Amino acid sequence: MTSDSKPYSGEQRDGAPLPAGGPNPPPGPDPTPDPRAADAPVGESLAKDAWRRLTQNRAAMASLGLLIAIVVVCVAGPWFLPWGLAEVDWNAFGTGPTLENAHYLGTDANGRDLLTRVLYGGRVSLSVALVASFVSLVIGVLYGAISGYLGGRVDSLMMRFVDIMYSLPFMFLVILLMVVFGRNIFLIYAAIGAVEWLDMARIVRGQTLALKRREFIEAAHALGVRDSKIVTRHLIPNAIGPVIVYVTLTVPKVILLESFLSFLGLGVQEPLTSWGVLISEGVDMMESAPWMLLVPSFFLAATLFCLNFLGDGLRDALDPKTR
Repeated sequence: MTSDSKPYSGEQRDGAPLPAGGPNPPPGPDPTPDPRAADAPVGESLAKDAWRRLTQNRAAMASLGLLIAIVVVCVAGPWFLPWGLAEVDWNAFGTGPTLENAHYLGTDANGRDLLTRVLYGGRVSLSVALVASFVSLVIGVLYGAISGYLGGRVDSLMMRFVDIMYSLPFMFLVILLMVVFGRNIFLIYAAIGAVEWLDMARIVRGQTLALKRREFIEAAHALGVRDSKIVTRHLIPNAIGPVIVYVTLTVPKVILLESFLSFLGLGVQEPLTSWGVLISEGVDMMESAPWMLLVPSFFLAATLFCLNFLGDGLRDALDPKTR
């Protein structure tokens, strides 16, 4: 310390006190908060943004709630009913809805409780729809992503195979499978899943062709990322929006296909039942026992309406053009 320097006394030369920390306090954050910081938008993931937009759609949320209620009733409802699937009430053949003997929705022509059969039929119809849709989702997404990513001759050959599958009559394929392997519910899964993945493959292929020239794909190539990881980690996740929407529209289509096959006698067989089988039986008894047609038709129509409204809501929530 030189002779001219003085020890720090906490005061300026004019006697005014110095700020805390000495004459030159260290730099730091401004203790005064910026009022604009509270109004700054908070980052939101794509999933949260889509869910927020979906919850604002009243029709989609009401459809989701009703669909969950139908699934829960079909899965858990038969456990609380006094009648079994094939159990016959010898005192009630083709009776209407009544509280007597707990036949709340009536009985069929063979004296079996209609509510029990409708709920068991819902299990079969919904399981066929979910399994077949899952099969079409897995096969179609992988097939379409690989075809669109590779391009060239490979893409042409893969799409020509899809065109050949389109040209095969669906009913001919179902009948051929049943002649060769016999009738069982697993053939319905295989038959419906064998044709429903074709539309999914084309949708994913189109999305892949639009995405594979984007900057993030080029960056992944420059970093040496393997093609398999580019397809599974970059292309498929970015194409998942249209895929989810199409799956919600595939489920009602598969339910209608299963109902159509059962209506023609090519679907599930006794003792199992489905909504299509019950509707087919109800058509024969429409004049004398209309409840046999109205009850399964109501469950089928309500499920289809819910899935379609939910698909529309997901499309609006996941479409970036509507944001």
